[in-house]
Amino acid sequence: MNFTVGFKPLLGDAHSMDNLEKQLICPICLEMFSKPVVILPCQHNLCRKCANDVFQASNPLWQSRSSTTVSSGGRFRCPSCRHEVVLDRHGVYGLQRNLLVENIIDIYKQESSRPLHSKAEQHLMCEEHEDEKINIYCLSCEVPTCSLCKVFGAHKDCEVAPLPTIYKRQKENSRRQKQLLNQRFEGLCAVLEERKGELLQALAREQEEKLQRVRGLIRQYGDHLEASSKLVESAIQSMEEPQMALYLQQAKELINKVGTMSKVELAGRPEPGYERMDQFTVSVEHVAEMLRTIDFQPGTSGEEEDEEVAVEGEEGNAGPEEERTDGRESTGQH
Repeated sequence: MNFTVGFKPLLGDAHSMDNLEKQLICPICLEMFSKPVVILPCQHNLCRKCANDVFQASNPLWQSRSSTTVSSGGRFRCPSCRHEVVLDRHGVYGLQRNLLVENIIDIYKQESSRPLHSKAEQHLMCEEHEDEKINIYCLSCEVPTCSLCKVFGAHKDCEVAPLPTIYKRQKENSRRQKQLLNQRFEGLCAVLEERKGELLQALAREQEEKLQRVRGLIRQYGDHLEASSKLVESAIQSMEEPQMALYLQQAKELINKVGTMSKVELAGRPEPGYERMDQFTVSVEHVAEMLRTIDFQPGTSGEEEDEEVAVEGEEGNAGPEEERTDGRESTGQH
């Protein structure tokens, strides 16, 4: 199906508006930014409402804090680049508004309200029927066409639908797939964050166990060293005793204390390399390579739905046939 040449100058303007609209889409709600728009430290933009939703999900206890309490406002990650955003006690209301983006949205809405599309549709004329506008969509050939082509022309045996209906359906499908794709990748990021937290906890537990053992050894050897020092000090004082009987009495007691001290068993020293944590090394190269292979799988959902419909159809058709067979068998028996 060919269109008249008069439509081409307007096509460039519509394409530019579409490109501009893509830059004004919020990565959370997948709709055009709604004012007020806030800019994050990583220079990405969000609707303040969407930013507040993400913030509340990451800081569920923040709502219960008293407004009179001065405390930190929590943190969340940018949905576009995963950069961590740290907020003050005002939460998302402390983020700076992006007035430039808000002004661009106003200008875009003003330009979109102009009758650009209606003029374009007037220039979308059928090549075969010059007085007919392109107003329907051929589902069989997957091309837009006019009513006369459906009645008398090349698409008279094809299935058609109103052009606005197909336009809205395809645009909605695209938006739904974008949202689904965003949810899938957010799920992957959540799994990675959860696994990272688990590994960090395991590393912290091992570190704490080793520190506790070393602290215990320090206390044990410290107490033994202090007792030995006191015993040596007592021995030195006994050596200065002038009376022989008292000296001999103290010497015997001192010898017994030294014998007892020498029998004290201390815990063994940590083995060489005890402080190393090499066993907590993580290899992610194969996972990263697998993530790079993620791609779209066109037709997968449709094929699964077709198979389900086919199975349901077979089950539905099998019922009456089995009933007829059972009926014949019952008749034959009688």
